[in-house]
Amino acid sequence: MDNITIKGNKNGIIAYINSGTFDEVKKELQNKIENAKDFFSGCDMYIVDKSMNIKDEDYIKLKNEFKNIFNINILGYNSDKIIEGNEKIFTGIYEGRTKFYRSTIRSGQNVNYNGNIVIIGDVNSGAEVTASGNIIVLGVLRGIAHAGLNGNKRAIVAAYKLLPSQLRIADLIARSPDSYDEKPKIPEIARIKDGAIIIEPYLPNKHIW
Repeated sequence: MDNITIKGNKNGIIAYINSGTFDEVKKELQNKIENAKDFFSGCDMYIVDKSMNIKDEDYIKLKNEFKNIFNINILGYNSDKIIEGNEKIFTGIYEGRTKFYRSTIRSGQNVNYNGNIVIIGDVNSGAEVTASGNIIVLGVLRGIAHAGLNGNKRAIVAAYKLLPSQLRIADLIARSPDSYDEKPKIPEIARIKDGAIIIEPYLPNKHIW
């Protein structure tokens, strides 16, 4: 198990500290954020220390450094407010099995998993990602993505920028528009609403369903 597990609920991002010394935890959290810096920048984060190894002064140091370096607002530490409830930012994203890929998926590659897929990198044009659950790309999605492969219409596809050649959720299909702004501004989510796939910006206070 990793020293840190990152999840999310309606209040923001939660970093669960499972084990490790403060220096180990700090380094691992920095690495996770560095791999998706644009995705995490400006977010609200809470710390839950399950290991009970982190002192109050360590938390304060972490809070100050992460604000200065990554523009992350650490708002709570072992707070009752951040215990996960029934409502989450992405329904089902942390339910069931999740497979992490820590590299860019290149043209010709086909990634498939019976569960959720999280890709720390881009999905290039000509690559294909399929999952029975959600697909999360901490980068730009340009290839083919099919979430909810077994008919799960609550599945979502999220990326720092969604530019797929083809996007599917369950049995529905969507394609990229003919024109778009190549430069990403905010993470995007594709989900099913009213019988169609919609793509919209990720707004933390909005995406609770």
